Amino acid sequence: MDKRKKAAALRYEDGYEAPMVTAAGMGCIADKIIENAKNSNVPIVYNKELTDLLTNVDVGNAIPMDLYDAVAKVIAYVMSMDKKASK
Repeated sequence: MDKRKKAAALRYEDGYEAPMVTAAGMGCIADKIIENAKNSNVPIVYNKELTDLLTNVDVGNAIPMDLYDAVAKVIAYVMSMDKKASK
């Protein structure tokens, strides 16, 4: 079993059919993805199972339909955190 750190970045905007994987990788690449997110004030959600699945999606592709529910929960969580931060 691979114990290296994994990370994936998603982008979703109104009009998108589904969220897109904009970056994914393990080890040093995962560290860079996380560092770039922190430097850009992008929310980070830690979910090992979802990350394992997202790192198997090719960068630039939409997430597969079977991940819609899990990713929707992450997006809802991030949106709720944004609302709390703006108050």
